[in-house]
Amino acid sequence: MSSPQEIAQHFVAARRAGTALPDYPGTIPDNLTTSYDIQDVARSLWPTPVRGWKIGMVPPAFREKLGAMRLAGPVFDGNVWDYSEGQVIDLPVIPGGFAAVEGEFVVKLGADMPADGPSDEAEARGLIGSIHAGIELAGSPLATINKLGPTVVVSDFGNNAGLIVGPELTGWRDAAPESLTVETQIEGAVVGTGSFASIPGTPVQAVAFLLAHCRARGIALPAGTLITTGAVTGIHDIALGQSSTVSFAPGGAIKVRTVQAQPR
Repeated sequence: MSSPQEIAQHFVAARRAGTALPDYPGTIPDNLTTSYDIQDVARSLWPTPVRGWKIGMVPPAFREKLGAMRLAGPVFDGNVWDYSEGQVIDLPVIPGGFAAVEGEFVVKLGADMPADGPSDEAEARGLIGSIHAGIELAGSPLATINKLGPTVVVSDFGNNAGLIVGPELTGWRDAAPESLTVETQIEGAVVGTGSFASIPGTPVQAVAFLLAHCRARGIALPAGTLITTGAVTGIHDIALGQSSTVSFAPGGAIKVRTVQAQPR
């Protein structure tokens, strides 16, 4: 058995060294409260501030037991890349760990989250400053992180290793959700497709979840906070040295390739 402090220290040390963990570094949490406690400790140990948050879905088989449909994890300064057309962004992955690319609609908050509020879709829609094409790099030093379940995912930063912010997607407030489409390719092969409607309740509901989650834990969300709202086309494992293209219509394409993570 290990304390939340010890588990957090193992994850942070492995991530900073760019080395894989052979097993979960302690007793696997059986509830999300413990998992978020571990995440909070790890967040306090990370050397750079939080720049944003990722939101993922709890698999249906776990939702009743855990009492949650979504989960959250921090995205740190230094793990955010702004994309410009024609660029290929290098995504650092840990050999022997987990890595996946996820096409995402990325929200940028246009105002500070008030300390109190309804945490509903109306509030979320009002706080959204812009929505961008993007990619989440899901990543962990633990290769089995997803197989071990959502309590493990939450305890290691929500299985996040970075975020790419692409062009702003205008007109999303009035467009039919099905008309905003996304396609993910790895090594030239299509591995998933989706749309704004693929996110349950659309990304607006995902933001409402994060407002409630952060208020409950006393976490501030200032203007400019970036929020990944869910894997639109699915979670797609990617190996070291592979390339991926995520195309948004409208919005253009974002191109990435994976490189070995360096100590930090």
